[in-house]
Amino acid sequence: MPQITDPPPQAVLDDLSALAPRMAHVPPKTAGNLLIATWNIRAFGDLTLKWASAEGDSPRRDLHAAVLIAEILSRFDVIAVQEVKANLRALRHVLKKMGPRWGFVMTDVTRGDPGNGERLAFIFDSERVKLSGLACELVVPEDLNDPLADPANAFQRQFVRTPYAVSFLANGKTFVLVTLHVNYGAGPSDRVGELRAIARWLRNWAEQMDDYGQNLICMGDFNIDRRDDPLWQAFTSTGLTPAPGLERIPRTLSSSLDKPDLGSFFDQIAWFQTVKGKPYLTLDFRQAGGIDFQGAVLTGLNRNQLSWRISDHYPLWVEFGV
Repeated sequence: MPQITDPPPQAVLDDLSALAPRMAHVPPKTAGNLLIATWNIRAFGDLTLKWASAEGDSPRRDLHAAVLIAEILSRFDVIAVQEVKANLRALRHVLKKMGPRWGFVMTDVTRGDPGNGERLAFIFDSERVKLSGLACELVVPEDLNDPLADPANAFQRQFVRTPYAVSFLANGKTFVLVTLHVNYGAGPSDRVGELRAIARWLRNWAEQMDDYGQNLICMGDFNIDRRDDPLWQAFTSTGLTPAPGLERIPRTLSSSLDKPDLGSFFDQIAWFQTVKGKPYLTLDFRQAGGIDFQGAVLTGLNRNQLSWRISDHYPLWVEFGV
């Protein structure tokens, strides 16, 4: 049985070469920067232990795809990953390929149909960042007298997949990353209450963290359909501001290679520009972008097939100075 650490076949080497130009705009890791990313990796669970899966294999994600995923993840210092499943085979093989310097921390599996058997995870380069002590899930208080409860009854249950927060330390700077995957529901109206509750919670938490000079950054799959729609308005209602430069970055695979999908705003990286009347982040924002791998790798596959090998979402990233 082949191992992901074996010398890869020529087809994999060719795809790694084709992927490199798509990642050339990602800044290199230096002593003075921090690279944070978010990526919804579709159904990131099981793995077929072949270099090339065949008709009838389940899942169709194979070692070839896993090597490409590992190559993308390794460009960053911390990556928030959504749709990690109960089965961790793909994650463990990807981490094996990335090497011993890489660590991860994650939630347990979310039970129930709406939760889709998913986990939220952070993968991090332990030579660049360290865990700094906090790991928690965000829950909604049941007491409607609590300022974080929703008296309008727009949100009278816990988050379907509770947002996951972990604190990290890099070059003496503490930052707390919150990742989430908003429940898609039957339609956009099903997401508004959850997005509004998340925005209110994060604002309150940012105000508390400001007293300690910490940085709160929110990232993940918010399932926002379009900029300025009701979902976007709920997401930004308390001052959350998406990273500059991401407005024209595609989030998902396109049905046509000639026309990238610039309409959806599912995935976001955001923070508060000001808290308590003064600038909030102590990290120095530099730039942001994404990685569009469609049309570069596994070119014999159609859009749907590619989504099950790698993902239907692209990674988004930001660079900070530290």
